[in-house]
Amino acid sequence: MEYRQLGDSDLSVSVITFGAWAAGGWMWGGTEQTGAIEAIRASYDLGVTAIDTAPVYGQGASEEIVGEAIKGLPRDKIQILTKYGMRWDLTKGDFGFKSQDNSGNPIDIYRYAGKESIMKECEDSLKRLGTDYIDLYQMHWPNKTTPIEESMEAVLRLIEQGKVRQAGVSNYSVEQMQQAETVVKLAANQVPFSMLNQSINESLVPYCLEHKKGILAYSPMERGLLTGKIKPGHRFAEGDHRTGYRFFKEQNILQANDLLEKLKPLADEKDASLSQLVIRWTIEQPGITAALAGARNAEQAIQNAKAIDISLSTDELVFISQQLQELELV
Repeated sequence: MEYRQLGDSDLSVSVITFGAWAAGGWMWGGTEQTGAIEAIRASYDLGVTAIDTAPVYGQGASEEIVGEAIKGLPRDKIQILTKYGMRWDLTKGDFGFKSQDNSGNPIDIYRYAGKESIMKECEDSLKRLGTDYIDLYQMHWPNKTTPIEESMEAVLRLIEQGKVRQAGVSNYSVEQMQQAETVVKLAANQVPFSMLNQSINESLVPYCLEHKKGILAYSPMERGLLTGKIKPGHRFAEGDHRTGYRFFKEQNILQANDLLEKLKPLADEKDASLSQLVIRWTIEQPGITAALAGARNAEQAIQNAKAIDISLSTDELVFISQQLQELELV
């Protein structure tokens, strides 16, 4: 495994980080706890020491699964990345969207990051994770009703109390990062990035490179689309958010599969799966510190971790870029 420093902070993470959203089941058509725990442990055995989760993933389920999975492992060898600012248990802040919990009960998701809420969320997360500190504490989504400074002051207090090592954000613009940094130093921004979605290259990547901020790329597999297993007409399980997600429009699925067909000979040449090729490409991109890769069982987790064994030459990276330039997604 390879490890990289998050910006100029004292926190290093495995360049392939375990993404535990799907492990929590919420919006992914349910969860299987035993498989998820085995996936995290199998990843750890192959050097994947960083695990990214959030309270809202399964309304606590994902954090509990992570907590169970790391029991007995050396805590100082693991980096726990979790978040705050998305509540399903109160009606405060910005209304986000209507959803269902893992039992099918309707819930409303709110974006709220008031100081007292963050302090409570942190305590709840520590309990579920079975630890006394969080390595990277990230604002999940911007919250319009709370000044960014108030939220960051709360995280600064948590750092002073030793409950949080480093402050991070997720889905933040350059302007929002600058505002946050008037209060606390940020180690990283977690944002969507994939072969099909490279919008962060316009302003966020240059800013993070210049100011030494880490970038954690989430959805590098574009929620499974870049595995090559999703075909036109695919039917997702009930409660799976991908049904209405823009990249799963028929035309985009066709284009993604066409792209993967062009990349398959390169993957075959390296005795790698398409997923492994995509993960390796992601962590080779300028500014990207780590790629978040999810898995629901040990086999998927091992495949993801072994993407580190692939190497891509400059010519091969240029070839991939040329194929990506031909995409016309809707």
